Amino acid sequence: MTPRRLLPVLLLLLAACGAAPLRVAVPSVPADGRIASAFATVEVLDVGLPAYAEDDDLYVQEAGGAVTPLGRALWADEPGRAVTLDLARALGDLTGARVAPEPWPFEERAEARVDVRLAEAVADRGRGEYVLRGQFFVASQDGSGRDRAQGFRIAVPLPEEAGPAAIAAARAQATLALAREIAADGLR
Repeated sequence: MTPRRLLPVLLLLLAACGAAPLRVAVPSVPADGRIASAFATVEVLDVGLPAYAEDDDLYVQEAGGAVTPLGRALWADEPGRAVTLDLARALGDLTGARVAPEPWPFEERAEARVDVRLAEAVADRGRGEYVLRGQFFVASQDGSGRDRAQGFRIAVPLPEEAGPAAIAAARAQATLALAREIAADGLR
C-alpha cells in the first residue's frame, strides 16, 4: 500500500481510538402502589458500594466469576451518588414520607435513617441477571426502638448479551425492588 493510501486508514484508526466513551444514564422507574411507613421523615445515608461498583465503568460478571469493565461504557453519574438519590426518591414515592439523602437538609432531624451496604452490584452474565446483594439497616432516631437489620438479594433478569442500556434499566428496576423491600420490612 502506498503512503498516500495508508494515511486515511491511519487517521481513521486514530480517530476510532480517541472516540469518547459512551455515558449511560439510569432511567427513572415510577414506583406504583403505596407501602405505609411508621416514619414521616427518613434520611438515606450514602449507599456503600463494592470497590468495582464505585468506579465510573459499567462492570459485568462473566460465567467464570470474573468481574470486568464493559468496554467503553461509563455511568453518566457517580455511582454511589446516583444509587443513593434513586433509592431516596423511590422510598419517598412508595411511602409518602419525606425522604432525603444525607446530609439531612431540613431543620428537624429525620425520624429514621436508612443505611444500605452492598456486597454485590453487577450484571451477572453467567446467570442472566442484574444483582444487588447486601444488607440494609433502619435506625429509629425517635427513641421508639423500631430498629431493623436485614440481608437481601435482588435479581432482575437481563437479556442475553445485555448492553449498557439494558444493564442501566435493570439497575433501575433492582433499586426500586430494594426500595420496596426496605419500605415493607424496614420502615413499617
